[in-house]
Amino acid sequence: MDNANIILGTDIVGFPILSVLTLIPLITMVLVIITSQPGVALRLGIGGAVLTLLFSLYMLNTFDPAQVVGIQFYEKYQLSGLTYSVGVDGTSILFVVVTAVLAVLAMIYTLTTRRVSDKIHIACMLGYQGILIGAFTAMNAMQFWFWCFLELIPVVLMTLRAGSGQNRRWVVALLLQHWGSGLFMVLAGFLMLGFGIMITTDVLSFDWLVLKENDVKLEYATLIFFLLFFGFAIRMPLFPFHGWLPVLAEQGTVASVSIFLVSLKLGIYGAMRFLIPLLPEVAEQWTWFVTTLGLIGIFYGALLALMQINIRRLLAFAIISQTGLLVIGLFDFNKHGMEGSILLSVTYGLAAAGMFLSLGMIYKRTHTAYIPRLGGMYDVNAAIAVLFVVSALSTMVMPGTPGFDGIHLLLEGTVKSQGWLVSIAILIGNVLTVGLLLRAFQQIFITSPKRYQGPFKFKKYGSTQPSLRNEWIIAIAICGILITAGVHTSPWLDIIDQNIQVVSDVYTSSEVVQTTETLAVQHVITKDH
Repeated sequence: MDNANIILGTDIVGFPILSVLTLIPLITMVLVIITSQPGVALRLGIGGAVLTLLFSLYMLNTFDPAQVVGIQFYEKYQLSGLTYSVGVDGTSILFVVVTAVLAVLAMIYTLTTRRVSDKIHIACMLGYQGILIGAFTAMNAMQFWFWCFLELIPVVLMTLRAGSGQNRRWVVALLLQHWGSGLFMVLAGFLMLGFGIMITTDVLSFDWLVLKENDVKLEYATLIFFLLFFGFAIRMPLFPFHGWLPVLAEQGTVASVSIFLVSLKLGIYGAMRFLIPLLPEVAEQWTWFVTTLGLIGIFYGALLALMQINIRRLLAFAIISQTGLLVIGLFDFNKHGMEGSILLSVTYGLAAAGMFLSLGMIYKRTHTAYIPRLGGMYDVNAAIAVLFVVSALSTMVMPGTPGFDGIHLLLEGTVKSQGWLVSIAILIGNVLTVGLLLRAFQQIFITSPKRYQGPFKFKKYGSTQPSLRNEWIIAIAICGILITAGVHTSPWLDIIDQNIQVVSDVYTSSEVVQTTETLAVQHVITKDH
């Protein structure tokens, strides 16, 4: 990719906006830690999150989808042999904006809980936001890995300090075991990738632009592929690397989970950014293996979700089911499949956060996440019910939500690349997910609780009424984004299209080359005979 296809951030907005987006929450985090007044800490946290959101919206408004190829807002700095490079394209920019949106909503949610005086919790959420933005904008493989490593710090701290379970240390140990394994495999894959290219070029570089444009045949390409794929699969999480997610969802804190649901897409993003473009031939060779895992994950997650009585675990298994669908879309290797997968990733991240936040509001009233103990919650606050049902409908890919266009694109790409049987299996798995979410909505919001008789009364569970105004703000924000994007999906698709065609063309070119070589061999054989 030549310099003509790179637009510097200073050329567009006059300042390094991506670095600013990363630094605002991190600097605010430090200010929150050093302040001695809880009220000031909360105001600083909200102010930092809102400022980051405003800058991200400004970046989105300035982004040029018409530039079909290239990285925009590109920045690159070198110091003592270390390289820092950031940039965004259609694959990453929406993840940055959704991260900023959910960080603000997580702060508003904090106002409805008792965590308002916990400045460490507020600082962790800000740090989490900065880390995710840094990862989604990283244009250097080792830089991306470093941000993913740092992500462990706020997740562990928030789970230990604000988790709702009784076995938080065990949850953290399980998380470190899984994430540590994934980070180790990704690090090994990146090192082998960089040093493998160095053998023939005498240049050691982990810069994405350099790696992407290098056409060196790697000696251990298959091993590198599996190291990266398995490492990213843990972060997605994809079956059978999913064991940590239901446990963390059940015993973690809702405020962190709402941002964490975007970070789950780091696995999808990592595969789209560093795996598929850099190892196209090997990725295409092992498509059958990835598709098999995806199909198993779709049905495994949906069936186990139907068996859950804890609503948080139910949603965790639903996410595992959806991950299988997203991975199949990525490995369609065509524009429609990849485009649908990225659009659904953004939609699922926002919608799942909406459902978890609604469940967090319920938990603050009832102090339980068990479905048999819940019921009639629609009468308590309609905002919670509206937020849950609109978010659920978005994951059900219903008309009027962005997921509707996303699933159609994904299915179209799957039909072209993998046939009707795989597409029909995806549809059946999606129907199972629809059934379990509709059943959960009915049991929680419509029917009476099985464990308690009569209408729900708040005074049974507590004495402090949560803020209805803040709950309505969260509900209106998430539902508004989902419905608006569903009615008018074209701007989202225009942004995602900006660089998808380049990736899919790599596989199209590969198929053309293979076909040409095959025809040439056949011609030689025929001539000899």
